[in-house]
Amino acid sequence: MQLTFRPVQLDDKPWMDRIIRLEDARSSDWCFTSIFVWNDTFHQQVTAAGDRLAVKLMYHGVPFYAFPIGQGDLEPIIMALHRDVEPYGIPLKIRGITAKMMDELEAVFPGRFEFSPDTFAFDYVYEAEKLATLAGRKLSAKRNHINRFIENNPDWTFEPITAETLPACIDMSREWALYHQKDANFTAELTALGQAFDHYDALGLEGGFIRVGGRIIAFSIGERLNSDTYITHFEKAFSDIQGAYPMINREFARYICATHPDMQYINREDDLGIESLQRAKKSYYPAFMVEKYAGVWRGAL
Repeated sequence: MQLTFRPVQLDDKPWMDRIIRLEDARSSDWCFTSIFVWNDTFHQQVTAAGDRLAVKLMYHGVPFYAFPIGQGDLEPIIMALHRDVEPYGIPLKIRGITAKMMDELEAVFPGRFEFSPDTFAFDYVYEAEKLATLAGRKLSAKRNHINRFIENNPDWTFEPITAETLPACIDMSREWALYHQKDANFTAELTALGQAFDHYDALGLEGGFIRVGGRIIAFSIGERLNSDTYITHFEKAFSDIQGAYPMINREFARYICATHPDMQYINREDDLGIESLQRAKKSYYPAFMVEKYAGVWRGAL
C-alpha cells in the first residue's frame, strides 16, 4: 500500500466524518474541526487508506502520525507509514493513541512499539449535568464566583451565536487577543479560532455568548463529538470581570443540555501543559480523562 498525503480541505469533511462517526471516540483528536482549524500549526495532511483515515502532522519540520482510525487491516497501513517516514531518517511515531488503539497496535505488532503517556494531550471530560448545575461542595467556589458576577452585572444575558451575532463575537475575540498578544501560548490558538470563525457554518459549529450592558464579554464554541459527548473547542472571556469564565462555562453547559439532551459528557480538550489551564480544568473535577499515548517503533523493520 502506498499513501499519498495532501493538505486537509473543507471538501474532506464528508468522507472524514463518516469514518470518525464509526470510530465514535471521545478523544478531541477525532473531530474534523480539530484537524482542520489547527492546520496552520501542525500542517496536517490526510488520505483515505481503504476504510481508514490516515493523518500526517508536521511540527518544527518533524513528522508524526495519528493512529489510522477506521476499519480494515491495520498492518499494511502501518507499514505504509514506515515508508512515508523513511526519508526523514527517524523512527515512526504515532501520537494520540488511546488504550483501545494501543491494544490494536499490540495485537498486530506485539512488542514493536514503545509507548509513553502524552500527558499534556490528555482530554478533560466532565458530566454535562454537573457543569450545568455546579451542584456539590467541591464546586461551591464556582457558584460563589457566579453569584458575584450576577450581583455585579444584573443585566447579563446569554444568547446563542447566530449569523447576525457572529461578527460581534469575532470583534470580542480581537479585543481579547489584545490582552494576550505577547503570550506565545495563545498565538496558535488564536489562529485556530480565526479558522473556526471563518468557516463557522461549514464546520457545523454552534456556540453562545454572554452580553453585559450591550457588550459581549464571553463566548464559547463547540459541537457534537460522538454519540454521547459534546466538545468545547474554544472559550474566551475577559478575566478582569469576576466570574465571567465560570458564567460562560455554566451557561454553555446548560445550552448543551437543553439542545442536545443525549449528550452525557462534555470534553473540554487538553491543557497543553500550561499551568493556568491545568488549574482551571482540574478545578471543575473531571469525570475522567481521555488518556493518550505516543508510540515509537522499536528498532529496524
